[in-house]
Amino acid sequence: MFRPIISPWWVVFGATLGLTVANGPIVFFTFGLFLGPVTTEFHWDRATFSSSLLAGHALAALAYPFMGRAIDRYGIRRVTLTFIPIFALATGAIALTPPSPIVFIALAAFCGLVSTGQAPPAYAKAVSAWFDERRGLALGIAMAGIGIGAAVVPQFARVAINTYGWRAAYVMLGALTVGVAFPAVALFVREPHARTLQMVIGAPGVLAGVELAHALRTSTFWLLAVSVFLVVTTINGIVGHLVPLLTDRGIDVLQATSTLSAVGLSTIAGRVVAGYLLDRLFAPYVAAGVFLLPLVAVGLLTTRAAGAAPLFAAISLGFGLGAEIDVIGFLVSRYFGLRAYGQIYGSLFAIFTLGTGLGPVLMARCFDLTRAYNTTLIVFGIALVCASALVSSLGPYAFPAGSRRGFVPAESAFPIHDRESAAGLR
Repeated sequence: MFRPIISPWWVVFGATLGLTVANGPIVFFTFGLFLGPVTTEFHWDRATFSSSLLAGHALAALAYPFMGRAIDRYGIRRVTLTFIPIFALATGAIALTPPSPIVFIALAAFCGLVSTGQAPPAYAKAVSAWFDERRGLALGIAMAGIGIGAAVVPQFARVAINTYGWRAAYVMLGALTVGVAFPAVALFVREPHARTLQMVIGAPGVLAGVELAHALRTSTFWLLAVSVFLVVTTINGIVGHLVPLLTDRGIDVLQATSTLSAVGLSTIAGRVVAGYLLDRLFAPYVAAGVFLLPLVAVGLLTTRAAGAAPLFAAISLGFGLGAEIDVIGFLVSRYFGLRAYGQIYGSLFAIFTLGTGLGPVLMARCFDLTRAYNTTLIVFGIALVCASALVSSLGPYAFPAGSRRGFVPAESAFPIHDRESAAGLR
């Protein structure tokens, strides 16, 4: 029996709401706030605490391809509604940490592992399946939820830490996750069924695209993967230490946290603006320009500029970070299609996650060795230039807007040396 078609924009709304408490806002954007209280209580150095983030992101990186496969096979709702409460419980369980770095890292690692079920890939697939010609804008609006969460959740965590302590704050973050994300997915997020899919894309319910094994054999995948890794390592390395970096320079915690919230707010603008541009301009060129924006932060923080400089640095970081997640979701759909979207996006997000965990550790190691961050900041600036050059070298789309209504030669999407493997993508 034919079911009524819901408005695709309600799916975007649900995805936006769910992503406000995704693993990024809950785990990563609160990282700098917990660093001080935890290291002070247990007398750990910053590298030890940062290792917990790397461990969590490393396990998440390993899990994302499998999570993507589960999403493709079992559906978005079944997977996400299962993992939201598990992730919430894992977040709250960090409050049980004894004075043992191994236990703390193990709890954080498990939290990172199960966080893959409450992360952008599932929401991105849901939105991408409903939109074609306005996919960039729809993804931008949905992913803006991460920016909203990055602005709001750190403030929530700061108040919780100051009022109840860091242990209770972890429990409250878990409760916030399940209280917001579960109803958002249950009520609004779903994939189009076959009849709706035919009306949306003009095809009889079949998603065009390539399998993960074919995508891995192309230089397109690896050019995108390396550029994503360089940018995310740089931005998240700086963002993860932005609060301690600023407080080390005499800025009070409240102002430093507000600067971190500016990162979150600017990611909202970055995602919406990038999404709008992705629908109208060649996406690799949009990405190349956006990847250079965090150079502003590198310059301002390296020179220790005062006044409004930390705010401008935060805005440039947030805009770059916001656009990057949009770029991954959009380019996967245009170069590899939607057939194995979850697996391909999951594989790229695994690389994204690995860089997210590695960046703060590199910053911490640099600080512990030199008592300053400048060396890492300079290296990060070079990485941004390399990433911009790599992503700008991507070729034409394999699945441009409307291509599911007709045949588009797959080999046109790949450089000459990849066309033999691309021939198998048809």
